[in-house]
Amino acid sequence: MNRRSFLATTGALLLGSQIPGILSGNFTTAIAGAAKVTLKIGYLPITDHLLLIAALREQFKNLVIQPVKFSSWPENAEALKAGAIDGSFLLTPMSLTLREKGAPIRVVLLGHRNGSSITVKNSGEINTIQDLKGKTIAVPSQFSTHNILLRKVLADKGLDAARDVKIIDMPPPEMVVALATGRIHGYIVAEPFGVQAESQKIGKVLMLSKDIWPNHICCVLNLRESVITKYPEAVQELVSGLTKTATFIEANPIQAAKESVALLGQKQAIIEKVLTSPPDRLTFNNLAPDIADFTATQRYMKSFNLPGSGVDLKAYIDNSFAKRALLHA
Repeated sequence: MNRRSFLATTGALLLGSQIPGILSGNFTTAIAGAAKVTLKIGYLPITDHLLLIAALREQFKNLVIQPVKFSSWPENAEALKAGAIDGSFLLTPMSLTLREKGAPIRVVLLGHRNGSSITVKNSGEINTIQDLKGKTIAVPSQFSTHNILLRKVLADKGLDAARDVKIIDMPPPEMVVALATGRIHGYIVAEPFGVQAESQKIGKVLMLSKDIWPNHICCVLNLRESVITKYPEAVQELVSGLTKTATFIEANPIQAAKESVALLGQKQAIIEKVLTSPPDRLTFNNLAPDIADFTATQRYMKSFNLPGSGVDLKAYIDNSFAKRALLHA
């Protein structure tokens, strides 16, 4: 797709892929108020991006959050790079790669910790990581934490990802069907697609990501530098509101699951299981960006020959908004 076609497509996404019903009531009134800044924030319909229920539940003084839904990571990343959106929840390795290639973005908040799983066909054929040898496993992107997690656990179990397993890229919403039809033997991706496959008796969760790399980061909120410079008050409200929502999710997982339906398009029971079984399957604690987390990610990226490992983290990470949000929480 050329740049002009992409921008036309992205424009359609901005107009047509918002949360169902969100352009009514207070949201329309807020947009009409000239005093408020509207920030378009990209996301995928995964529980890693659950913080965006803040657009529905938080009361902002100077800000309107306009969630923009994408079905694939490349679309999401390209929209941020092109400036069609103001910010986006993106995979950490993908974010670092964009930054390394010159995209004017900075990370201001983590989206979550943990939250993914290795899911395999519910046939009894695969019961251990070693059973993945010779199998085709999907990841959402080669520039994903999931790619790192898969390669890490394979190496930990004595398998060579390049030789012993076929790893392919696939948009998350396609994975459950691909597993059911036999196109792939398994996948590693953010929830709720592990729980979804289990609920349909198609697949079973082989391992949770928290058991591969405890308390790992995955999706992070990137904003364009021009937005941070021009609208610091709105950015602070954004980060503070998302931080407040993170606390709410941790304390009220059932209610959070209920409020997620409009954002994610999943059944409430599916999201409830993600948030509660076990409680640390997906967490929203300690979301201030920290150099140590990104350094660990870069170390794995370098070991697996992925781009993005050379980014100057001090120039990329802006944790000032998150620290102020936590200070006044």
